[in-house]
Amino acid sequence: MNLNTTNAIEEKIREEKRLTQEEGLFLLEKADLLTLGEWAQRSRRRKHPDQTVTFIIDRNINYTNICINRCRFCAFYRSKGDPDAYLLSREETFRKIQETLNLGGTQILMQGGLHPDLSIEYFEELFHEIKTRYPIHIHALSPPEIVHLSRQSDLSIRDVLTRLKASGLDSIPGGGAEILVDRVRSRISPNKISQKIWLDVMREAHGLGIPASATMMFGSIEEPEDVIQHLIRIRDLQDETGGFTAFIPWSYQPGNTELGGETVTGVEYLRVLSISRLLLDNIDNIQASWVTQGAKMGQAALFFGANDFGSTMIEENVVSATGVSYRMSAEEIIRLIRDAGFQAAQRNTTYQILKRF
Repeated sequence: MNLNTTNAIEEKIREEKRLTQEEGLFLLEKADLLTLGEWAQRSRRRKHPDQTVTFIIDRNINYTNICINRCRFCAFYRSKGDPDAYLLSREETFRKIQETLNLGGTQILMQGGLHPDLSIEYFEELFHEIKTRYPIHIHALSPPEIVHLSRQSDLSIRDVLTRLKASGLDSIPGGGAEILVDRVRSRISPNKISQKIWLDVMREAHGLGIPASATMMFGSIEEPEDVIQHLIRIRDLQDETGGFTAFIPWSYQPGNTELGGETVTGVEYLRVLSISRLLLDNIDNIQASWVTQGAKMGQAALFFGANDFGSTMIEENVVSATGVSYRMSAEEIIRLIRDAGFQAAQRNTTYQILKRF
């Protein structure tokens, strides 16, 4: 490792100066893991000096697994007509929401496949009915789903977002980002929207006052420079709009997928997490991905830049389709946070504290 480069980067971090793309790549490829963790924690403490680690109680409601995209990294999708293809009924959706509220939940995350028969009117009616019945935050429809509705309905992305917001959509998840480099996207998800269109959807959403999370799925076929390019593109858009509430890096799970491959190690996960904190100086919240990494690695992430433990995930179907299935109650999350020496706090979607433990 080049000592002069390392010292220069450490000095920039100490002085709170922005790291370049080249410096990010140097750190990802050559920096010592524990050094990265120390620097990431320094950056974390500047934004969150009170040692609070937040989490949210919510549920993933995957309204359908029917999808025309057929991404090579996905084990969840089905074709229309497959014996295990489904579209949730209104009654089942409402039952899941009521159960979430009964467990203290404040948010539902609604994502699914790109169903060939669902129009924007379907979601307008669904969101309106949910809001009429339940006091719950609707965090729903990632950029590929928004674009699909735009094409299905012959409407602009802005018009789709405007209508969905009017019907009850509160915020949108960062799904479908994978790696924001088209060379990679063309291999792992050739039918999915380009990186530019993903960013355009987020730009439009932020302009309409719809907050969003940002994600990155790493560990499939991308190169280190692709990871850094993804982070820089997220950072650039955040500079422009300020609309991202959080960033969640999560590792590709190869089980039952067409793409196959190997699972990244815990060390690789922590490296990417730390560098996310260091490069994304304009995003306050970095989330630990225990859903793919497990409880203990989620706890370790709190020492490598993460300030949020994510969701209790009352229900999750996409990652579990790969054969990886972790579950945690709010009580277990609180215990893990406390055992790591932090104060646990329940938050809402926009990171307002609801309760401390």
